[in-house]
Amino acid sequence: MNSDFDFLHGTWDIENRRLLKPLSGEDEWEEFPSVAVCHGFFDGAGVFDEITFPTKGFKGASVRTFDVERELWAIYWIDSETGVMHNPVFGRFADGKGVFLGDETRDGRAIRMRYTWSEITPTSALWEQAFSADGEKTWETNWTMRHTRRA
Repeated sequence: MNSDFDFLHGTWDIENRRLLKPLSGEDEWEEFPSVAVCHGFFDGAGVFDEITFPTKGFKGASVRTFDVERELWAIYWIDSETGVMHNPVFGRFADGKGVFLGDETRDGRAIRMRYTWSEITPTSALWEQAFSADGEKTWETNWTMRHTRRA
């Protein structure tokens, strides 16, 4: 049905780099490992992954579903710390890059959130998260995940 996220199926070692205080003006980052296991469902129109952050003490999961009529992906994030499914981001792939946008609340204020998938090869991929607090005039990248496929 749709093969956009087929590249993600399998097991990945991930190098995370995360801004400690997004949208604060501070520039202190932390780095930590994670492992993700991903598989598809609905003949390519759905993708699920679970991510373990062994040094951080929590897990996360992403559910991705493809809206055939609108030709848009919806990506939902859930973390084990809260158990809350966050607002989705919506988007699509073009020219080997996926861009997904959505609305979220951070520390009581409305923001735009962007996920970007790029640098996709059979053995690697880059995911980035960015926030905008000014209506998408500027973006602050606050989390990157460099994926390396396990053999």
